[in-house]
Amino acid sequence: MEEEEEAIGYLDKVLEDEDDSEPGTPTSPGSPFSASEKGERDAGKGLEMRKLVLSGFLASEEIYINQLEALLLPMKPLKATATTSQPVLTLQQIETIFYKIQDIYEIHKEFYDNLCPKVQQWDSNITMGHLFQKLASQLGVYKAFVDNYKIALETAEKCSQSNYQFQKISEELKVKGPKDSKESHTSVTMEALLYKPIDRVTRSTLVLHDLLKHTPSDHPDYPLLQDALRISQNFLSSINEDIDPRRTAVTTPKGETRQLIKDGFLVELSEGSRKLRHVFLFTDVLLCAKLKKTAVGKHQQYDCKWYVPLADLVFPSPEESEHCPQVHVIPDHELEDMKMKISAIKSEVQKEKANKGQSRAIERLKKKMFENEFWLLLNSPAIPFRIHNRNGKSYLFLLSSDYERSEWREAIQKLQKKDLQAFVLSSVELQVLTGSCFKLRTVHNIPVTSNKDDDESPGLYGFLHVIVHSAKGFKQSANLYCTLEVDSFGYFVSKAKTRVFRDTTEPQWNEEFEIELEGSQSLRILCYEKCYDKTKLNKDNNEIVDKIMGKGQIQLDPQAVQTKNWHMDVIEMNGIKVEFSMKFTSRDMSLKRTPSKKQTGVFGVKISVVTKRERSKVPYIVRQCIEEVEKRGIEEVGIYRISGVATDIQALKAVFDANNKDILVMLSDMDINAIAGTLKLYFRELPEPLLTDRLYPAFMEGIALSDPAAKENCMMHLLRSLPDPNLITFLFLLEHLKSGKGAHQQNVPPQSGHSLRANTAETFRRGEQRTPHPGIRHLVPRCDGPGPGPSLLPAASSHLLHGAETQHTLLLHGRVALQGGGTGCKHSQLPARAMDRIAAPRDISLDPGCAACSSCTIVY
Repeated sequence: MEEEEEAIGYLDKVLEDEDDSEPGTPTSPGSPFSASEKGERDAGKGLEMRKLVLSGFLASEEIYINQLEALLLPMKPLKATATTSQPVLTLQQIETIFYKIQDIYEIHKEFYDNLCPKVQQWDSNITMGHLFQKLASQLGVYKAFVDNYKIALETAEKCSQSNYQFQKISEELKVKGPKDSKESHTSVTMEALLYKPIDRVTRSTLVLHDLLKHTPSDHPDYPLLQDALRISQNFLSSINEDIDPRRTAVTTPKGETRQLIKDGFLVELSEGSRKLRHVFLFTDVLLCAKLKKTAVGKHQQYDCKWYVPLADLVFPSPEESEHCPQVHVIPDHELEDMKMKISAIKSEVQKEKANKGQSRAIERLKKKMFENEFWLLLNSPAIPFRIHNRNGKSYLFLLSSDYERSEWREAIQKLQKKDLQAFVLSSVELQVLTGSCFKLRTVHNIPVTSNKDDDESPGLYGFLHVIVHSAKGFKQSANLYCTLEVDSFGYFVSKAKTRVFRDTTEPQWNEEFEIELEGSQSLRILCYEKCYDKTKLNKDNNEIVDKIMGKGQIQLDPQAVQTKNWHMDVIEMNGIKVEFSMKFTSRDMSLKRTPSKKQTGVFGVKISVVTKRERSKVPYIVRQCIEEVEKRGIEEVGIYRISGVATDIQALKAVFDANNKDILVMLSDMDINAIAGTLKLYFRELPEPLLTDRLYPAFMEGIALSDPAAKENCMMHLLRSLPDPNLITFLFLLEHLKSGKGAHQQNVPPQSGHSLRANTAETFRRGEQRTPHPGIRHLVPRCDGPGPGPSLLPAASSHLLHGAETQHTLLLHGRVALQGGGTGCKHSQLPARAMDRIAAPRDISLDPGCAACSSCTIVY
């Protein structure tokens, strides 16, 4: 505030001049009157200085009270609306943001009202030490405010993001000017006003120093001021310095303040390779830095890779993006293999801790886990975030979620609304700015689980059931849908998507999703407006860019979600309210296989019973779902990863159980993710896993073999030992997942069909196994690329899929074993060639000219 700075500046000027001699005053050491004259003059000057100090402090106290009044002004109307049908904030949010402000205001209003007349009617006999002593004794209220300060700031920021009305209120609070000021009001942000109480304690302590300096030791105020100073100093030393927002700012060589707004780790695509950068957004510049490697014991520092003044920063349009280098997507099987390794290492760490293993062994495992998680963090992001310096080059970051991209874009655009000037940093200015980054940063660690402390929450493992009910608050009709994201392995992944509700301001989705959680701690909901304008094409992923209407995030509190009942909640985002319900099912409960009491259906019924009844080798539900996926799911991304609507899945389950004649019509009209979800649900509800309870331990031992040839032989032997329906169904799935249609059309490497995926791992797991073997935790692979991918493929055979010859031999061995063919069949020595297409339902002859195994002709 200009008035406050003027008052403090005046006070500083007085204090600087206090020791100057008054010109024209004769002094003579030998004069008998010089000492008394000097004493009288010093006493008079001391009284005058006390008055000046108090006058300056009183002026700033008036400003401070006006600031507190401005902060309290919106509190009453906000409380009034909190009990209505359309509250701006909840009562709890209001209590958090304005915590103790009313008490602080009353304390200082009383102090000001008592001190003001004393200063205005100043004389040498006036005492006011008791007022300062009382003020210091009430610092306990400030302690409560300080303890809540961070939470208050975070709550205010979240409410501003989710509620446009509160955002407007918090950005322009009107502070009344002092009585003698020309300006009647000035605009200040709520964030700035919330810091004022903390700053006030510091300034009050400085004033006590000055008052004591100009108060004679025999004055009645002296001991009282000493006591007040002691209390204030002790209080200041107890405050956590981390709350001081001035620690998030750096002063430039020119004396200007540059505030840190946001920072975080992002992956930059630089010269064709991925680099992990720490990006800092200041009030007027975006700086991309890398942490320098330093010797042990030396201070860590950042090395600036580049910076862009916000005045020169622009976001290229989709049309302009075509001139930028395309994003190279890491094959999914590499990412999934790495997740398997990380899960295996985590299991080893837990085992070592349980057995009280050596700390060195645990540290080695943790180091390896960090390296693997770092690789995953570096190579997983694929959503492009491009920025351009209008005076220079473009830069490309890769993010893991649209939510994160939107946050960075919005933060930059908000700052760009201010009157920013272009500039070029000198070498000294750049050095000062980069040097401040280490102290100013708010994100200290790379977001990987190996960086978490042992006492930190491991997150939730299991299934989160979410019903997205409705949304309201849209100002005009639009085509609207929502997506759901959860965190896993240090980054967020899109897990579900509602239908598009067309031309409405109040969409009513009422769609339920089942989302697998792997150490997840947060749920994000993004609301989009669907864009059907094909001219707005994103060149990066060949998809139309939809507009984010709002976004919000909630923490997954284990106490709140781990109940049998649905928990209803609302996420507020930019004036939009999305209503949803959720409940959590633990992994143990979700894996419990319970046979169906109704043996006439297909779900929960043994696969042998179903195939015998249908007189087929592969259940009808498996054949029809796979046929529909292959027909319509070729262009889809992550068919078996993105959750289908639960109500649709249950509807399909009902018609398959009832063998309804309208099954094919219903399948053709159903969302492809729901069909994929129905297929996953069928395998999960089998009373016995596809690999059977009897052979399951042997499969686990086979997976643990380190020699690839021995592992392959073991797997081949075990697969031939499966019952006929299980093996034929397995082979049917195998070719579906290896067909590579989608991967081929989208130029995704065929190997992506081999990738293993955790979020459908339990489809083939034994229900009673509570602690999965590290090698089979990802029993079912996933393909995030287009096409069916391997989201249903057991890890027990994944290692067999790395060559056409092995695939073909696997299929033939299985068929020969089923039909009693000899192991000397010439098919086992066939050269590598494309697998014969397994269709359903029709007759297939693998090799009509083969006399040795003519019986391997199979009818589905």
